[in-house]
Amino acid sequence: MNEQPPVLVTRRLAPGVVERLTAHHAATVHDSDLPMARADLLAAVRGRKALVTTLDDRVDAELLDAAGPGLAIVANHAVGHHNIDKAACADRGIPVTNTPGVLTAATADMAWALLLAATRRLGEGERLLRSGETWAWAPNFLLGMELTGTPLGILGMGRIGRAVARRARGFDMPVRYHNRTPLPPEQADGAEWLPLDDLLATSPVLVVTCPLGDATRHLLDARRLALLPPGAVVVSMTAGVVDEVALAAALESGALFAAAVDNFEHEPAVPSALLAQDRAVLAPHLGSATVRTRQAMGDLAVDNVLAVLSGKAPVTPVAR
Repeated sequence: MNEQPPVLVTRRLAPGVVERLTAHHAATVHDSDLPMARADLLAAVRGRKALVTTLDDRVDAELLDAAGPGLAIVANHAVGHHNIDKAACADRGIPVTNTPGVLTAATADMAWALLLAATRRLGEGERLLRSGETWAWAPNFLLGMELTGTPLGILGMGRIGRAVARRARGFDMPVRYHNRTPLPPEQADGAEWLPLDDLLATSPVLVVTCPLGDATRHLLDARRLALLPPGAVVVSMTAGVVDEVALAAALESGALFAAAVDNFEHEPAVPSALLAQDRAVLAPHLGSATVRTRQAMGDLAVDNVLAVLSGKAPVTPVAR
C-alpha cells in the first residue's frame, strides 16, 4: 500500500502557498474552493502528519482517530478555531494553530464597508437601479443614518475590534466596548468599557467582532437585541454570536434600522427570513478576502506546519 504524503491541505490556497509547502514536504491538496465531503476527509486524513484546514472542516475525535497517532499538527487557515475540538487535540498532544494578526486590517475594513452600506442603504439603492424601475431624486429618497459623531459600540475588542475602533476616529465617533475583562488603557485607546447590557442600550451602531465559543453562541438573542436603541444598526463579523433569526425579526418589526452580516452560522445556508429583509446587507464571508491577506494567511498556516514538522514550536499556537 502506497504511503500517504505527510500533509493534507483541505482547500485550494493562494498562489505560491502550496509550492512553499511542497518545497519541503509532499502534500495532497483538495484542489477546490468547496469543502471536502466528510467521508472523503475521513478517508484522506489517514496516515497524515499535518492538516491544513479551514472553518468548514470539523476536526473532532472521529477525525483525529482516523488520522492516526502520527498526526503532529492541525493548522487552521483562519483566525477562528470553533471548528476544532481543541480538548481532543490536546489530549492527543496535537498542537492547533490559526492565522491571527494578518487578517486584522482587511476584516476591519470590511466591517466598515458593511457599516457604510447598511447605514446609507446602498444595497437597496443598487437593487433599485438594477431592477430598471423608474426613480427620481427627492428630498426623502432612501434616507440613511448619519455616522459622523454617532456613538459606536464594539462587542469584542480584540485585534479586529481595536482596528474597527481606530477607523472610527475619522468619523468622530465616540467608542464604547465590551470584553469579559476591560483592556489596559493603552490598548483601549480612549474607548470606554461597559457591561454588555449597558453597551447595547447606548449603541445606535454596534459592530460584533468577538470570537465564537460556548459563552458567546447566540449571545445577542432576541432579548439582547431588544436592548439596542430604536433604529439601531448591527454589523456582525462573527458567525453564531448574533441569532440570525432574531436579527431578521428585529428588522421585520422595524426595531432595527438595518443590519449587515458577513459570516453565517450554518454556511453556506442563510436563513430565509434574513434573505427577505431589504435592510439586511449580506456578504458571503468576505472579511479577509483580499489578495494580500489570503496570501498571508496561507503563508502563516504553512509556517506553522513547517515549524512543527521540523521539530520546532508552532508559530501561532491556539490555547486549549
